[in-house]
Amino acid sequence: MDLLFVFFGFILMLIGIVGSILPVIPGTPISWLGLVVLYLSPSLEFNWIFIIITGIVAIAIYVLDYLIPAMGTKKFGGSRAGVWGTTIGLLVGIIAPIPFGILIGPFVGAFIGELVFNETEGPKAFKAAIGSFFGFLASTFMKLFVTFIYLGIFCYHVFKNWSLLDFPF
Repeated sequence: MDLLFVFFGFILMLIGIVGSILPVIPGTPISWLGLVVLYLSPSLEFNWIFIIITGIVAIAIYVLDYLIPAMGTKKFGGSRAGVWGTTIGLLVGIIAPIPFGILIGPFVGAFIGELVFNETEGPKAFKAAIGSFFGFLASTFMKLFVTFIYLGIFCYHVFKNWSLLDFPF
């Protein structure tokens, strides 16, 4: 039974890490669900305080994920079109078979978003694209960092309690 909780919790952890890079999957909350699933294991004592604190952190990171790119774009003179361009550019960059598409896509998307929808001149759109790109990178790094911390906590608890890994056969 414990092995089932460990397995599903680990799958949620991996999905959370992938989700910290892809904008369509809420990475940090899914990683937090992986911790909750692990703590639901009968062999592990449920720690409400730990789950509540990590849940608050997951929600805060989830909210900041939307605020940081917008703040980066606004700081560099961009608009909402730059933020949307960054997200669309990321999705295209992931799908397109170009090297470093995941990095080039958000920047190009923000630049095109500023040029097309706001009809901004080139240098101003470029500056806004840089701000949007930096906001995206900061937000992604923050999510990735927290999901890896959650994975580390997960692994610590699994290996600390070897009974969770007892195979039934």
